[in-house]
Amino acid sequence: MEAVEISDEYIKLGQLLKLADMVSSGVEAKIVIQNGEVKVNGEVDTRRGRKIYPQDVVEYQNRQVTVIGE
Repeated sequence: MEAVEISDEYIKLGQLLKLADMVSSGVEAKIVIQNGEVKVNGEVDTRRGRKIYPQDVVEYQNRQVTVIGE
């Protein structure tokens, strides 16, 4: 599992997908999230603006990323 460090309290799901290089653009993030292809903490979430906090785990295409704070 990979780790992505954020400096704020949280990051939005679409932004995290871009930051972790899981998608190439915000448009692609929107599409894969709305299609139900992204899981947050093991559950499908279709909200692009979902707040992701440290210790949350995001999964897309068999790749898992956990968020860590500073």
